[in-house]
Amino acid sequence: MIGNRELFGVVLMRELLWRCAWKKVDWRKLLFLGVVMTIVGVLVPAYTFPHTVNMWFLSPPLAVSSYVSLNGSMQLREAPTEARVQKFPPVSAASVLSPNTTVPSKNKSAKVSRTRNSVLKRRKKKSKENDESKIVLPPPRSPIPPHMQRFIWSLSPNDALIYAKREIEHAPVVIDDPYLSAPIFRNISVFKRSYELMETILKVFIYPDGDKPIFHQPHLYGIYASEGWFMKFMEASREFVSRDPEKAHLFYLPYSARQLEVAVYVPNSHNLRPLSIFMRDYANMIAAKYPYWNRTHGRDHFLVACHDWGPYTLTMHGELTKNTMKALCNADVSEGIFTAGQDVSLPETTIRSPKRPLRNVGGGVRVSQRPILAFFAGNMHGRVRPTLLKYWHNKDDDMKIYGPLPIGISRKMTYVQHMKSSKYCICPMGYEVNSPRIVEAIYYECVPVIIADNFVLPFNEVLDWSAFSVVVAEKDIPKLKEILLAIPLRRYLTMLANLKTVQKHFLWNPRPLRYDLFHMILHSIWFSRLNHVQIPQS
Repeated sequence: MIGNRELFGVVLMRELLWRCAWKKVDWRKLLFLGVVMTIVGVLVPAYTFPHTVNMWFLSPPLAVSSYVSLNGSMQLREAPTEARVQKFPPVSAASVLSPNTTVPSKNKSAKVSRTRNSVLKRRKKKSKENDESKIVLPPPRSPIPPHMQRFIWSLSPNDALIYAKREIEHAPVVIDDPYLSAPIFRNISVFKRSYELMETILKVFIYPDGDKPIFHQPHLYGIYASEGWFMKFMEASREFVSRDPEKAHLFYLPYSARQLEVAVYVPNSHNLRPLSIFMRDYANMIAAKYPYWNRTHGRDHFLVACHDWGPYTLTMHGELTKNTMKALCNADVSEGIFTAGQDVSLPETTIRSPKRPLRNVGGGVRVSQRPILAFFAGNMHGRVRPTLLKYWHNKDDDMKIYGPLPIGISRKMTYVQHMKSSKYCICPMGYEVNSPRIVEAIYYECVPVIIADNFVLPFNEVLDWSAFSVVVAEKDIPKLKEILLAIPLRRYLTMLANLKTVQKHFLWNPRPLRYDLFHMILHSIWFSRLNHVQIPQS
């Protein structure tokens, strides 16, 4: 923009030109005179007045507001026709600072603040880099020939499932895969072919019905985070989600058992009936509104629930309990709700920071530097943990078995450090058969010792848990140390190596990667659906 001094010179030049337009003048002299006057008009006021010209002559009148808002912002009581300023106390002449005066305290504070922010940014960047370094990128998907893609698209959903099941039954033998480790799988050839077909064929329709927070609002932290992370990635998936239910092979009921408990359960009432009634009414609404439930009586529908009460929220609807595929953390076959072979055992993962789901993963120390044979610390509830403490608390220096980890001990070595410094981590059931310590042990590279009768282990249909864990019957707790010492060192080292290999299948990556926990859960549901597909004899 043109300043006031420059504007003064321009106006003067226009006036002279207008007056001399019809007279014979020397234009070169006139132009030189105008340039001189412009320079004089710019330089003289700058060195003559202590403030700018517009402050002395051109400032509009100021009206001082008589009140100040609580947050110190400007208030307008009338139409904004003139500027208003806040009312400040008078300032003494001694306190007026020149433009070159420095304020040491403010500069020092600003410098400290900038330094602190810089350190925090570096730490955050370093933490992010450390988390990203833990991710082992899988190989990309193999391209599908166009004619095969057209063939699959031409199939109806049921025919596509029949085709996939036939393909899996004749899966090519996998001898050496650069990313998948054969020893941790029951049959790596079957798993790999099934997984590839899932990526090629599977489409899931997600019911849009249901209000937040019970539906469509993932719970991403704590011990029940698995159901929330699956919901988050499933609803965001472009690869597997279909908006056309006629093309879908599976139908997802996107509810959160944890959010249902928070929204519906009355604290200390010990009454789960309202939760079950809520889910019964929801299933009836879906069946009345859409034709897809009644077509199979819910057999191609699935839900994912990690809360301990997940199975009990379904009991008032027969088809919801018996027919749907349920991915449950509470995978207890003794209660008559979870059905092995149809339902899916969901890993229970503890997420303390949703922004850093891979925090503390890995880093187990060398075997020779692990002084602890077996470690457990946790609250005393359920039938197994009191028995564990009865036989092993303060009974043996090699067996570090506690209730809640004592403060004096945790100051010297944290819970995570205990796990990373132990050969075996004891994972007893709590109120229910599941325990987040199983996945924690995998994360921290400590061979899990699972004590929970009637518990179906996660991904049991494809993973061979004996390759990287120890399962101990509840009645054998008194012989726990004897059982662990009987495992040869070579066998233990093999289990530890397999544990590090299986780790990538239990990770919630910031974005889903092939073969990670999201895809493993989805594959188990897909695999369960294929197991119940009937192939025509012809």
